[in-house]
Amino acid sequence: MRAGKARQLKAKGYEPVLTNSRWLLLKRPENLTDKQEVRLAELLQYNFRSIRAYWLKEEFQLFWSYVSPYWAARFLDRWCTKTMRSEIEPTKKVARLLRTHQALLLNWFQAKGQVSRALVEGFNAKAKLTSRKSFGFRTGSLWIPGC
Repeated sequence: MRAGKARQLKAKGYEPVLTNSRWLLLKRPENLTDKQEVRLAELLQYNFRSIRAYWLKEEFQLFWSYVSPYWAARFLDRWCTKTMRSEIEPTKKVARLLRTHQALLLNWFQAKGQVSRALVEGFNAKAKLTSRKSFGFRTGSLWIPGC
């Protein structure tokens, strides 16, 4: 989306303001250098879709500051509605994904952040290990690579 708009501006003879801004828009504001902060402030003056997507991304970060699952759900509903009304298809895709996984997201608030991620990481490691080991097998018969 950003690259397409940059090409479009260049073709019309405008200054290429969006070139080399990919990582600038993806980076968290607290991690920006002074030079990057100035560049971002210049970019945020425009009303491009990529800039509106940046604002939606930054607004969504407020979701993690909620304590109550009720208020987090209300915020998520409002954010998803606003995002679906935007004409930005990649962000609409994210909103649809968040809506389908809303119950799972709100579980984090119900657990009050006390659930250790180590258990989940352990299960993921076991799943990856099982998947890697299963590559040696084929439809019921044992297949040994290199034989």
